[in-house]
Amino acid sequence: MEFKATTDQNATIITITGRLDAVTAPEYEKKIRELIDGGNLHFVVDFEQLDYISSAGLRGLLVTAKLLKAKKGQLRFANVTGTVKEVFDISGFNSIFQMDSSLAASLAALS
Repeated sequence: MEFKATTDQNATIITITGRLDAVTAPEYEKKIRELIDGGNLHFVVDFEQLDYISSAGLRGLLVTAKLLKAKKGQLRFANVTGTVKEVFDISGFNSIFQMDSSLAASLAALS
């Protein structure tokens, strides 16, 4: 997994590349916690380059949402497609999280 964080206007954009699974989810959670503890409260997670997500990866996303909810932050997902979208659909995550078809749409929704 490659984890990249950039800032655009009032949001932190997280780009995840590769796999988010039992091996990589702890690293994801650690980096997200550091960003939230550093005062970042508005996130867009871009899934365009994510190839695979497991239940451990889904748990990491729930941890992100829980941390942000406690601090009245916001979280949106962009570019959830392919097999990752199938996992979201099967697990019901598509009804829990706010998802957009593009990064631009997610950023506009946070504005």
